Amino acid sequence: MNIPPPARTPGAPADATAPLPQTGGMRSSATELGRKYGPWAVVTGASDGIGRAFARALAAAGVNLVLVARRAHELETLARELGAQYPIDCRVLAVDLADRDAMVQLQDCTWELDVGLLVACAGFGSAGPLLDQDPGTETAMVDVNCRAVLQQCWHFSRRFAARGRGGVVLMSSLVAFHGTPWSANYAATKAYVQSLAEALAHEWKSQHVDVIACAPGPVATGFTRRARMQMARADRPQVVAERTLALLGRRHMVRPGTLSRLLGWSLATAPRGLRVAIMGRIMRGMAAPPVGLGSGP
Repeated sequence: MNIPPPARTPGAPADATAPLPQTGGMRSSATELGRKYGPWAVVTGASDGIGRAFARALAAAGVNLVLVARRAHELETLARELGAQYPIDCRVLAVDLADRDAMVQLQDCTWELDVGLLVACAGFGSAGPLLDQDPGTETAMVDVNCRAVLQQCWHFSRRFAARGRGGVVLMSSLVAFHGTPWSANYAATKAYVQSLAEALAHEWKSQHVDVIACAPGPVATGFTRRARMQMARADRPQVVAERTLALLGRRHMVRPGTLSRLLGWSLATAPRGLRVAIMGRIMRGMAAPPVGLGSGP
């Protein structure tokens, strides 16, 4: 595991940051992902759930990782595990992406790495009537789910375009395609991500930057605990990660998991108003009392 380097002073020469200790062993030979996108990937939301599953799948493919999330202990533990299991290097950045200076910290952590893949999994939601939620938390949700995602896309994809190749995975959702009562703000943030991914997939195609929107249904993760949601059935994060990586560069959108495909197909032909009503009934049943978001893990 590599400890993230100290912030680079603006204008400092390239050797201003001391070399990092390597404990992950020698880098593996190029895999398909490594050959196509390069040796390093940034995974946000890597401490739990889908982000953690993406980190494991990329490590198994021999891709070095920059692991980003709020909880340092979980990130460091994951980095040690992956470094011991696979011949890769890991860096850890514990940061809250709702903070306005988070992107500066991420740039400082990655500026000298040949990053070719961004997997933007960090995000959170809430379940229940909007008026029962904390307005500060709902605003922070927009910061993490939208503003931070845009900043990451803009920064890394400029680098990808300059190097002539790259890949971006953005986390959409089953609820991104219509308004969703009892999860109104979260669904709106995911509609933004879905629209952004669709547009950028076309904009950046000529620059050889692949973009895919991953739109899962219910997934058993820490996300659902933080949102206080109850689910009788949920897909596994590993299914989401593996299916999405398999289709990166081949499709612009994927609905991984049986539940996502089933719900997506069943709602596809319904009028938009009916879809909103159906999703409202589903989300109301999933909102666990109390419906307030709480502090989360």
